[in-house]
Amino acid sequence: MHCPFCAHVETRVIDSRLAAGGGQIRRRRECLACAARFTTLETAEFSLPRVVKRDGRRVPFDADKLRTGILHALEKRPVSTEAVDALIDRLVRQVRLTGEREIDSREIGEKVMQALSELDQVAYVRFASVYRSFQDVAAFRQEIEALERQIPSHGSGGSPLPRDKPRRDAS
Repeated sequence: MHCPFCAHVETRVIDSRLAAGGGQIRRRRECLACAARFTTLETAEFSLPRVVKRDGRRVPFDADKLRTGILHALEKRPVSTEAVDALIDRLVRQVRLTGEREIDSREIGEKVMQALSELDQVAYVRFASVYRSFQDVAAFRQEIEALERQIPSHGSGGSPLPRDKPRRDAS
């Protein structure tokens, strides 16, 4: 590892610890020339499959693009950053574990929708509306009704989806 301060080619590891739930190793290093100390993170590198788009193009899998789409769906929703990170890690792991060299973008989209339906139903409907190109309110209604059939009722038969509060008349 080259020193980021003086570019010397030799450094020594002072300390190593697991980070990111065991998915990374955090190493504290010291340059043998200038004695500067710095931290590096080591992660396993995996080759992810190429994504086959709807138009037939093949592109590299991009976890940042996955994150962007999920974050758009979760905008202004009460979901923690940790939950989003765990969701994305789980999705990337599922894609990697297929063992395939290529994966259809529709398969990834379905995995995202399944994960979002378990995490936040509003985000699920938002994502589905873009992913499935809803053209009218009826398409939203059908998707919400399908979601309500999948998810068991909470408590006294109530809907798992939030309902608008009744409005009071201004009289």
